[in-house]
Amino acid sequence: MAEIKDPENTIIVELKDGNVVIELLNDVAPAHTERMKELARAGHYDNVCFHRVIDGFMAQTGDVKHGDMEDGFNLRMAGTGGSDLPDLPAEFSKLPHDRGTLGAARSQNPNSANSQFFINFKDNHFLNGQYTVYGRVIEGMEHVDAITRGEPPASPDRMISVKVAADA
Repeated sequence: MAEIKDPENTIIVELKDGNVVIELLNDVAPAHTERMKELARAGHYDNVCFHRVIDGFMAQTGDVKHGDMEDGFNLRMAGTGGSDLPDLPAEFSKLPHDRGTLGAARSQNPNSANSQFFINFKDNHFLNGQYTVYGRVIEGMEHVDAITRGEPPASPDRMISVKVAADA
């Protein structure tokens, strides 16, 4: 397993093929980091699907309002919701959207990130300065690469559980 330097700022995402370990960048994006930990600790990310997975680009998840539903209506709605918490202001930085980085998904409004996030399959530097980077995969990127593609996928993969390493 990856060396976890800061268990309070490390997330463990259980996928069907294995665990993905994400180092959160609290010094770069403290509000986004705190939000992810708050939602993980409340169990809101558990069983949430990857509703938008584009080959050669990224895998998006985190719609805690619609993403854990099994029926077709909610799968079509996945990606349109967030949590009951207020949206977050952008925390843009100089960090590039490299392969394995975690970005905050949002609407056209830069200050509309809430619970959704994406993991970059490759370097996506055209996103730099437009979406908040607040984490990076330090182990298990091969499991991210194996996530079923689609918008939404016909049978989407899910985050089985999402935990803060300090609590695991």
